[in-house]
Amino acid sequence: MNTPAAAGLEVGAEAPPKDYGPMTRQMFVRYSGASGDLNPMHYDDAMARGAGYPSVFSQGMHVAALLAGYAVEWLGAENVRRFGVRFRTQVFPDDVLTCTGRVTAVSDTDQGRLVTVELEAAVAGKPAAVSGTADFLLPS
Repeated sequence: MNTPAAAGLEVGAEAPPKDYGPMTRQMFVRYSGASGDLNPMHYDDAMARGAGYPSVFSQGMHVAALLAGYAVEWLGAENVRRFGVRFRTQVFPDDVLTCTGRVTAVSDTDQGRLVTVELEAAVAGKPAAVSGTADFLLPS
């Protein structure tokens, strides 16, 4: 994906979907160490199962980071003006996340084109793990 020409981006435009995964326990452990989120639910299978989960699961912020990377690959990190997410469901080992994005609003400003997008990271056949919205200010 490349940063689009601002003039060619309209409401309804979609970024090509991108897959991440399959997710692994090692990814969750590495993110735990990098982020400081040392909740054992992300790396201790016995504890996760004891709490009623089928296994360890990814941190919500790990999935949000993948979604953010997808969005900035599409519209450019330098253009981000707002990024927000909602955590919805867990992501487990062997899940493959598919990230998608769609333009929901475009307005011209003195500084450029303000583009609002809806974003989603989901595992096939399941509700979105993380959904989000973001604003990007693209040069005219």
